[in-house]
Amino acid sequence: MTVVSPVDQEVDTLRRSPLGARATEFAARSGPAVQLVEEPFLTQVDLRVHPGSPAVARIEHALGLALPHHEPNLVSGDEDTAALWLGPDEWLLTAPDGRAPTILAALDDALSDSLGSTVDVSANRTALRLSGPMSREVLEKLCSLDLHPRWSFTPGHCAQTLIGRTQAILWQLDREPTYRILVRNSFAAYLADVLLDAMQEFTAG
Repeated sequence: MTVVSPVDQEVDTLRRSPLGARATEFAARSGPAVQLVEEPFLTQVDLRVHPGSPAVARIEHALGLALPHHEPNLVSGDEDTAALWLGPDEWLLTAPDGRAPTILAALDDALSDSLGSTVDVSANRTALRLSGPMSREVLEKLCSLDLHPRWSFTPGHCAQTLIGRTQAILWQLDREPTYRILVRNSFAAYLADVLLDAMQEFTAG
């Protein structure tokens, strides 16, 4: 049984996501063709380790999750718990809220005598979920990537890219299609605004 202290309860009560006050607006400006919601407070841990390090096998065992490193921009796991390959020796680990301490402890044990680093970046970014049959068309107005599945941007792929004028991590979750967009908190309002503007032709009426 997990016991939550009064201090922790107070912190949870005071915690606010950067877009929490706009949930009603997002719902009102969404429609059957495309929907936008915030997914706040995801656990996000940045992992740096050489892919040839003996620590990789220990990390994968500790996490119960493979670290993709044979093809760029792959994601292993699912939308609940995943590893996103961001660079030759860098992964972003995502999980439900509150998992960072457990993940960091497991990674520190796994790295032990190997070079590497772990950083809790959960407070650095929020996540937006863009879904619906026209969601790819919305993103194509704002992003220079070719998102058509014929070019292999399919479920289980991610990319660091510009959406509008802000840097974000774009991750396709399923074939509906549904996308998760991880953006720095300070740019979240801007990104939400440009997405809502791009959605308007599909939701008006």
